[in-house]
Amino acid sequence: MMREQRSENPFGVLRHVVLFAFKGTSTHEEIRNLEDAFRALPGKIDEVHGFEWGTDVSVENLTQGFTHCFLVTFLSANDRDRYLPHPAHQEFVAALEPHLEKVLVIDYWANQ
Repeated sequence: MMREQRSENPFGVLRHVVLFAFKGTSTHEEIRNLEDAFRALPGKIDEVHGFEWGTDVSVENLTQGFTHCFLVTFLSANDRDRYLPHPAHQEFVAALEPHLEKVLVIDYWANQ
């Protein structure tokens, strides 16, 4: 899902990378429901400019337990700052937390 807008930053768009490692007690169905819930956020939060996700397929054996990667794109830091406390995002975080072993988040400006 990409919206036709220009970035407010001359250097590119803001990427919000989120990696999840789930607890061993979480079922495949619970994890699938969380994937669906995260995938639904772009339709609920206008500030999301782009979204993609996937599960690990690396052969390097360096995942440190992380299995899921989500990439959320924003046009500005302000958009990201409105996304984080958004009620739909906070509802997702609340559903996610009981299943989360660990999380890694990195934000960066993508040079285009």
